[in-house]
Amino acid sequence: MTAQEKLSSDETGPVRGAPARRWAVAAALALVCLAVGGALVLLLAKPPQKSLCSGPAPAMALQLYDGYRGGWPGSSISLDDLKGKGVVVNFWASWCQPCAQEAADMQAAWQKYKDQGVVFVGVDYLDQEPNALQYLHQYGVDYPNGPDMAGQMAQRYAIRGVPETFFIDPQGQLTGCRQVGPIDGPGLAARIAQILPGQPSSKLSP
Repeated sequence: MTAQEKLSSDETGPVRGAPARRWAVAAALALVCLAVGGALVLLLAKPPQKSLCSGPAPAMALQLYDGYRGGWPGSSISLDDLKGKGVVVNFWASWCQPCAQEAADMQAAWQKYKDQGVVFVGVDYLDQEPNALQYLHQYGVDYPNGPDMAGQMAQRYAIRGVPETFFIDPQGQLTGCRQVGPIDGPGLAARIAQILPGQPSSKLSP
């Protein structure tokens, strides 16, 4: 090989290698973009659970079961309708055994406080209507109840399971953190005392 041929080879070598290096850099950037995009998708698909211990209560609009409106004049109920009242929102299901443990206490508390400006709203979570109606009849529950078959209400309130109960004051603010699991009569009385109309609202600690 002559000196000129060697020089030509040295000059053209790096030029031939440049496309390969550019391809490698492009591939690395693509992998980084995919990783970042995947992380964003996961975050959007499964947002972190909210604590929901204070602040405005999430919006609620519930179509009520016929015969289980608790004297409510319409076929649906929303938080906007209930401004000025204390509200107890209880998520339950007929297939949930712990829910049955609190059903009688919920009904008794409703009977005690309904004339004091407190409204109970039962949200039937991912249930079958015949089973739900049988449950309500079995436990003598007659306060407003309706289905959340698509889980939209459950998503807004970021529930972790059933039963879960939320307490909302007359200004539409959450008072204290959610009650996870069954709650008894004394527990209900203590929480309802925080949301009675005309009473000073004091936040419960988590």
